[in-house]
Amino acid sequence: MARELHLVPARRGRAVSLAEGQAIQIINTHGQQVVDTWCFNAADMTEFMSMAHLHATLESIFPAEGDALVTNHRRPILTLERDTSPGRHDTVIAACDRHRYALLGCDNDHDNCTDNLASALAEVGLEAPVCPSPLNLWMNIPIGPDGGVIWGAPLCKPGDYVTLRAAMDCVVVLSACPQDMIPINGAACTPTEVHYSLLG
Repeated sequence: MARELHLVPARRGRAVSLAEGQAIQIINTHGQQVVDTWCFNAADMTEFMSMAHLHATLESIFPAEGDALVTNHRRPILTLERDTSPGRHDTVIAACDRHRYALLGCDNDHDNCTDNLASALAEVGLEAPVCPSPLNLWMNIPIGPDGGVIWGAPLCKPGDYVTLRAAMDCVVVLSACPQDMIPINGAACTPTEVHYSLLG
């Protein structure tokens, strides 16, 4: 039987509860969309997936298949079980917010991943104490030998997916990043929807 596909609309966020052992498959439907991804301990929202702690655990900035993704308490919360893309996911750049877009020259309020996190959690009656730095799925940020960063386009193709399996009861939040001022969502700078399905 085909798994049910759920939509994350372009520029919006969704929160999904996972029981320990359950998995979520996140699908890059059109192949050029960055998905800011957070995960919180369902029993304690002050414990969350932390990129800073992940760097020390992996001794790398690029998680790969089989890697445990850890919290600010240095405990596994998700495992990157499967990745059909070239495996370039950013763990360095903070979630976009209204201040980021103002610095890029946007005079009006702009959809952003920080607000998407808050609104997605509010829809399920939750609130995050902070906006942690996310796992930016498919965001391609090459880092040069001098430490400089490049805002690259995603390297994945339509239909590429990652599977994340829960190591504890948790809440995963996905934001189809609304960045349309630099080409992290492809050269067209056009955010698109993504899909996800739940696995046993």
